[in-house]
Amino acid sequence: MTPRERAIAPTHAPGPAGRVSPIQRAGAVIWPSFFAAGVATTVFFAIVDPLELAAITWPQWEISRPLGYTIGFFLFWSCTCSASLFTTLLLQPPARERDANPDSVP
Repeated sequence: MTPRERAIAPTHAPGPAGRVSPIQRAGAVIWPSFFAAGVATTVFFAIVDPLELAAITWPQWEISRPLGYTIGFFLFWSCTCSASLFTTLLLQPPARERDANPDSVP
């Protein structure tokens, strides 16, 4: 292999025969959704006070500000995680293509 080929060659392969492992696939869904949820939580709670939101939505429950931030973060994370997971599912080839060529994308 020439130095030029080494410079442009990938330093890490996704797995045997170019397949992506389930752990890599989960990381590709969870990490971006975690990051997006953090950004969404920051932007949302810069505008909305969790105590006022709790008073409007669940007046019978006593919710502290940190608990409101936590609930909001996990709600945003579940939304962004489901969107990332749906995108991952849409990127998979149809079953008939996977059956015809098992060495292609998993």
